[in-house]
Amino acid sequence: MTEDPIDLYARISHSRTADEVVQQIELLILEGVLRDGDRLPGERELSKRFDVSRPILREALKELETRGLVESRHGGGTFVADVVGQIFSKPLVELIGRHSKATQDYLEFRRELEGLTAELAATRATDFDRDILTSVIERMREAHRSGNFDEELEADIELHNAIGDSAHNIILLHTLRACYRLLTRGIFFHRSTVFGAPGARDRLLSQHEAIYAAIMARDPQAAKSAAQGHIDFVAAAAREAERSGEWARIAQMRLLQRDRSREP
Repeated sequence: MTEDPIDLYARISHSRTADEVVQQIELLILEGVLRDGDRLPGERELSKRFDVSRPILREALKELETRGLVESRHGGGTFVADVVGQIFSKPLVELIGRHSKATQDYLEFRRELEGLTAELAATRATDFDRDILTSVIERMREAHRSGNFDEELEADIELHNAIGDSAHNIILLHTLRACYRLLTRGIFFHRSTVFGAPGARDRLLSQHEAIYAAIMARDPQAAKSAAQGHIDFVAAAAREAERSGEWARIAQMRLLQRDRSREP
């Protein structure tokens, strides 16, 4: 790290009103610093760090809760609400999951989005961003070496999120997080089917390494090309997995029909 650490909940420097506290916490959520499920410090600590009275802080937290940005859990404190999940409504998510065309459109959309994100990250990533990217890619390498499949899947999403953070574009950041939320829930396809294809894990790691290297080298065109190539591979693997699954289903029906026709 090249700079001194900063306090997320910095002292309010103006008139110390509830509105200013609300605005500061809103910005932390908007910019992706605070994520859904993150716990805010306790009331006493938070009021001290903001340098506001506890009644002002309570008013601010109440307003944030009214806006659906935080939620209080009895005896557990105040947490950032699941604002990402609300970008796609539940009926739309279920509708998407029932139609295979949505998978193609999702990957087409992600190809352009990932390319732009990696391109911006290569230009805008700070030293802090680069430290985070390095930490995640090292975790991915270790999971790959040890054969920890679940850990590698988690690191995959974490790396894409870190690249999204490094692009420093609020709209991209939240759109990508919504897309990854659908992916982790298996709405489009199960990532295990892509990872499980022969040689896929090695190729995926190599692709992630290429994106990381281009961002670290501050090469936006190489980063964009590597990111889009990665999505092209995922799309092809998903199509192959779907086709193989369909072939298996048809073969199973043929076998069942054959067995029935032999019955007396």
